[in-house]
Amino acid sequence: MNAYGRQLFTALRFLLCATLLLGLAYPVLIFGLGQVVAPAQANGSILTVGDKAAGSSLLAQPVTGTAYFFPRPSAVGWDPATSSATNLGPNQTALEEAIATNRAEVAAREKAAPGDVPIDAVTASGSGLDPDISPAYATLQVPRVAAANGLSEAAVRELVSQNTSTGVNAFLGQPSVNTTTLNAALTGVQKTATGLRE
Repeated sequence: MNAYGRQLFTALRFLLCATLLLGLAYPVLIFGLGQVVAPAQANGSILTVGDKAAGSSLLAQPVTGTAYFFPRPSAVGWDPATSSATNLGPNQTALEEAIATNRAEVAAREKAAPGDVPIDAVTASGSGLDPDISPAYATLQVPRVAAANGLSEAAVRELVSQNTSTGVNAFLGQPSVNTTTLNAALTGVQKTATGLRE
């Protein structure tokens, strides 16, 4: 075999080894570690209610009526294709007016004093898609949601507790309540409770 043939054979052996190692063994190893270390992140964030996909646990969904927990306001109408903030500065009159309008709406909806409305209930997140609200805002909504669904406030507070971040997530930031997973859990309760709507 001449020098050219030896070089070609060496290159082909390297290509085969690199393909097996980097194209097969490494991805399988990382996938396996992902399943063990972080199964939720490895398998995606799709929520199912019954046997149907109901959304992503990472994205807020718009809410109407009185039976569900409201997320923060959204500058983009909760459209993931146009994720954005309001781009309003703290000294702009438009932001002050939006906050005042949102505060009045939330206070009326929750039958609360305007001063009791938490700031995250009246301001949009940076992405406009954040499903997390403060425990204070979730607590404010408990009486309305309980009454609308014919559930006790204690049962609804337990659902809130089950969907409140703890551990590392709360340690690195602050405890928050995921409205998307909370509303999905609430839908499951609605479907099993006698006399409640499907």
